[in-house]
Amino acid sequence: MKIIILGAGQVGGTLAEHLASEANDITVVDTDSERLRDLGDRLDIRTVQGRASFPTVLRQAGADDADMLVAVTNSDETNMVACQVAHTLFHTPTKIARVREAAYLTRAGLFDNDAIPVDVLISPEQVVTHYIKRLIEIPGALQVIDFAEGKAQLVAVKAYYGGPLVGQQLRQLREHMPNVETRVAAIFRRDRPILPQGDTVIEADDEVFFIAAKANIRAVMSEMRRLDETYKRIVIAGGGQIGERLAEAIESRYQVKIIEMSPARCRHLSDTLDSTVVLQGSASDRDLLLEENIADADIFLALTNDDEANIMSSLLAKRLGAKKVMTIINNPAYVDLIQGGDIDIAISPQLATIGTLLAHVRRGDIVSVHSLRRGAAEAIEAIAHGDAKSSKVIGKAIRDIGLPPGTTIGAIIRDEEVLIAHDDTVIATGDHVILFLVDKKHIRDVEKLFHVGLSFF
Repeated sequence: MKIIILGAGQVGGTLAEHLASEANDITVVDTDSERLRDLGDRLDIRTVQGRASFPTVLRQAGADDADMLVAVTNSDETNMVACQVAHTLFHTPTKIARVREAAYLTRAGLFDNDAIPVDVLISPEQVVTHYIKRLIEIPGALQVIDFAEGKAQLVAVKAYYGGPLVGQQLRQLREHMPNVETRVAAIFRRDRPILPQGDTVIEADDEVFFIAAKANIRAVMSEMRRLDETYKRIVIAGGGQIGERLAEAIESRYQVKIIEMSPARCRHLSDTLDSTVVLQGSASDRDLLLEENIADADIFLALTNDDEANIMSSLLAKRLGAKKVMTIINNPAYVDLIQGGDIDIAISPQLATIGTLLAHVRRGDIVSVHSLRRGAAEAIEAIAHGDAKSSKVIGKAIRDIGLPPGTTIGAIIRDEEVLIAHDDTVIATGDHVILFLVDKKHIRDVEKLFHVGLSFF
């Protein structure tokens, strides 16, 4: 596939890295020659220096015959104009744009071929807000991923000493919970992935990823660790777009406070939000945190754009008694360094955005793609189309499907039913199939499995 990526920042660069390793024809456009040189030295890609929305630059990048344009520069306006130019002059089939500003996103009819021709809109703030909301809804989870519109969920938890299943083989999970269908999809032990087998023994401090129907998630979590109580009191540091959207989404169910430095922004939040308490000040102000009873907070969320401020305020909140702290970290290099110590969960907006982008770039009937452990493995949701003649998976039992090395099928969602995968499970037309890969170089092979042959048509 011939793909043009506009913007060589963290998202554009990481996306280029993912796609170049899968034998796509990638061209990256940016005004920063140094960034382009760095990417060109590391990856097998073309680079073009220039303004991403200029017709001459897009033509130089190969827009005449490109299959897809992905506009992820730092400017919403540049991204939108680039899509317009690609549509009007080059008839680019698929145009994806990152748009951050809520004022654009709330206007119905703005993004279609009769107005601004964007096929797929990516809003990092919306992606991250949804991600955090899921973590709040499932106390104790390190990562929560929805499949088939939330019918099934993949949840990561840290196994604790004293958990019923810790020190025992995975096959005993069925004995512990005979009425609950679940499957352990991946285990990370000392930062290395382990492909789970029936005789794999869960150890304390393992990060265990399991998939189950949404209604069974809490029951399975209780096998790995003592369940956290439902959260009630939430303190948000930072009243920017993510802080505001999150407060709006959860304030009807939780007691929410926002700490924001800007007086003007505080006035806006007070006018916009219903029951959230808005406090003007610094989240790193020890006296303010004590005055607001931070020790009673179930979660402290640091959601500003400043990584250092987020880290320092989180460490202070944890030291003063906040039960759990979650922190947005914009620099992906920091994420693994800080998660799991005093900071319980580090959230990378870039990696969350990459997962959303990849779902729209993959070939075949791929619905969604999610990174596990900051990219160490991937979870893929694919739809089986066709029939037994045209499809490599339909009508076959899982044991008879030629899955690539390091790939497992965890679950199948059929209509409203969640079926945990077993060797004799047969895949039918329309099934949503959830797969796990510990080696990303085999993603192309998974995509080919779900291609429909010509005989279907």
